[in-house]
Formats: sequence, structure tokens, C-alpha cells
Amino acid sequence: MQVMDEKQFLTLIDGHQGIIHKVCRLYRDSPEDQEDLFQEIIYQLWRGIPSFKGEAKVSTWIYRVALNTAIAAFRKKKPEIEYTIALPDLLEEPQSEELALRQERLFAALKQLDESEKAIITLYFEELSYQQIAEVTGINENYVGVKLNRIKNKIQKLLKL
Repeated sequence: MQVMDEKQFLTLIDGHQGIIHKVCRLYRDSPEDQEDLFQEIIYQLWRGIPSFKGEAKVSTWIYRVALNTAIAAFRKKKPEIEYTIALPDLLEEPQSEELALRQERLFAALKQLDESEKAIITLYFEELSYQQIAEVTGINENYVGVKLNRIKNKIQKLLKL
């Protein structure tokens, strides 16, 4: 990819920040931790821009960097800190109470998946093709289908608990 200035980079991030926010929400519980991870992903994207060759779509590259950063940071195991005050997420659109509850149950189930499962199901929810998921994760396209079926079954079991 050609050299990108700060303004072009910010435009790129603005157009794809939904990807980054979803990864952050999946890998971090508190808004503070999500924001920290978001900033780390942005930093890693900025550092990686010179090495992006454009062989894959920009969104595929962003997913790869975001997931690798989230997983690497997740492995650094920080002490668990419980926050006693739950702050409302002011960035999200208002939802019905039932929809919000279902969404929270789904996120709770997703957080019980291992890192590779989280990565694959996140990409699936973004409606990426099996081929695109294979490009991001580095596994073969047929195995993506196998993994997705196993993950879906696991999520169904977790939601029934």
C-alpha cells in the first residue's frame, strides 16, 4: 500500500471502526478495558500500514490485526478487577429490554468460547464468506465450515443453560 498520511488513516479507521468495536466488546468486559483495547488496535493498525500490501481487502486486514491484538493482549492475563458501578453505554442506540437481554445473553455465551472460536464466529456474524474467514484466520476454507458448525452447536448449548 502506498504511504498513508494521518488524515487518510483516520478516514480509513472511521469507515471500519464498527469492526474494531465488535472485537473489543467480545474480548473485554468493562468499557474502560474495551477503550484500552480499541486504542491498542488503532496503534497496531498505524504501525502495520506500511506492511499492508493490498493483497487482501482492507476490512480483512483490519480484522486480522484487531483479532491478533485482542488475542495477544488477552494472553497477557491482567488481574481481574470487579467494578461495582455499571455505567450505561451511551454510544449504543436504545433497544427494547427484551432485545437487550437477548443480546447480553449471546455476548455472555460468546465470551465462553476460546479465542479462535470467538474470532471465527465474529467474522461469521459480519457476513464474511468462508473464503474470507479462511484468509483472516489462516485456516482452510473447509475447516471454517466444520469449526462454524461446532461453534454454533456450542453456543446453542450455552444459551440453553
